[in-house]
Amino acid sequence: MQIALYQPDIPQNTGTILRLCACLGVGAHLIEPAGFPISDRHFRRAGMDYLDRVEIGRHASWPAFQEWRRGEGLRLVLFTTRGAVSYLDHAFGPRDLLLFGRESAGVPEEVQAAADARLVIPMQAGLRSINIAMAAAMALGEALRQTKSFPQPA
Repeated sequence: MQIALYQPDIPQNTGTILRLCACLGVGAHLIEPAGFPISDRHFRRAGMDYLDRVEIGRHASWPAFQEWRRGEGLRLVLFTTRGAVSYLDHAFGPRDLLLFGRESAGVPEEVQAAADARLVIPMQAGLRSINIAMAAAMALGEALRQTKSFPQPA
């Protein structure tokens, strides 16, 4: 199980998601360009000292990421407000790569079309979206629960 962020644009959210990945033993991927410098102090502050504890793959572009993903044989599971299937009804597998789009714009059609699954987190009508870090935590929690992949307590 891994998480990928498509062109993230809020450093605090990215740092928080990377901290989540570190704590749960999940690899993370950043698909560039990011909307902030990776050295941004808000990014480093949100990730705290956990950033050294997560395996981070950086991909220079969407095509570069896709080439890497295909080579690894990973299933791309996109979380989107335009998804038709609830993430609670999806059967996650250990080779899933959970993809989250830009906070400001989601993902383009090309990325939507490339996803093997397009999932939504159900929420109250009339609201736009859940904070991406919260959505990643919900999605990763369910995926790890289903695949019985949570780390064992020390």
